[in-house]
Amino acid sequence: MVLDNFKDWKMETFSILDKNGKVTNKEKEPKIDNDTLVKMYKTMVYTRMADEQALKYQRQGRMLTFAPVKGQEAAQVGPMAASDKGDWLVPAFREMAAMLYKGVPLQKLYLYWYGNEQGSHFGEGSHILPVNVPIGSQVNHAAGIAYASKLKESGEAVIAFIGDGGTSHGEFHEGMNFAGVFDLPLVTIIQNNHYAISTPRSKQTKAASLAQKAHAYGIPGALVDGNDPLAMYVVTKAALERAKKGEGPTLIEALTYRLGPHTTSDDPTIYRSDEEVEEWKKKDPIIRMYKYLSNRNLWNKEKEETLRKDYKKEIQDTFKAVEKLPAPTLDEVFDYTYTEMPEYLQRQKEARKAQAKSGGDR
Repeated sequence: MVLDNFKDWKMETFSILDKNGKVTNKEKEPKIDNDTLVKMYKTMVYTRMADEQALKYQRQGRMLTFAPVKGQEAAQVGPMAASDKGDWLVPAFREMAAMLYKGVPLQKLYLYWYGNEQGSHFGEGSHILPVNVPIGSQVNHAAGIAYASKLKESGEAVIAFIGDGGTSHGEFHEGMNFAGVFDLPLVTIIQNNHYAISTPRSKQTKAASLAQKAHAYGIPGALVDGNDPLAMYVVTKAALERAKKGEGPTLIEALTYRLGPHTTSDDPTIYRSDEEVEEWKKKDPIIRMYKYLSNRNLWNKEKEETLRKDYKKEIQDTFKAVEKLPAPTLDEVFDYTYTEMPEYLQRQKEARKAQAKSGGDR
């Protein structure tokens, strides 16, 4: 029967570097200039250090709930290095590396997790949407921007990130289906870190891969080693090129791993083993990129020590500056949802102000 062949849709995982930073696919190794390669690595290290420090600040009670990115840096930096300045970045909530590479200052990202609305202000022309916590809804936002880009013939493409769990939400399907129907310049990257909070990938879908879902939308799909920054660069570059030619969207599944908790309110030891985590540490994208650069004489231990020393001070100084900034005002809680505030929100705002004035906060 023809139905017996449906499992043939399973895809091979595309990679260029092995876990030791050695090129195993020389034919596909991208010609990236040295400055960009070093920038990619520096961003990955900076992200890791800022991420680990943020976790400490949260544990000290100095920051609100935080979503660590540790282990997923290559899945984000590779695509951003492949993009152009005018391309749009539509993140979920774990895209610190992508946002830093795109030019968002660390202070803005710390401000967001500190609970300050100013952490979502990136400046005019940044082409970056704020952190998006409602699961899956960012794909619709991204499809909308891609649709506008097509109508305006701006030549801009859109990169959207989503987690493996987000692909189980209706918004993901709606956005991808819309993008496919209208051939929109959208590249959606699924960061498959194997867990949607505590739900393993195996309990989310029966599909052999998440990239396989591209078949349903009539678009290309690719399964990529998400801990390989070069592989992520190559596949995203190809997807962006076809998007800008008017050939439509692409769905990319980046196989990676979240080394830390889902958020600081999560305890991953309840649902995964230490042995599993240790096995994935051997595939750490930063170690892989370090060895690749070292093999090309672009990096060494001396540079590494200096870099980490400088970054440590910069990161600590950045958070100290965040703590010294004025607390958000009540106005900021209400003012940034609509261009013109609806009457019911205006009433809520005034009522809340009156409550605070009368001492109702105590």
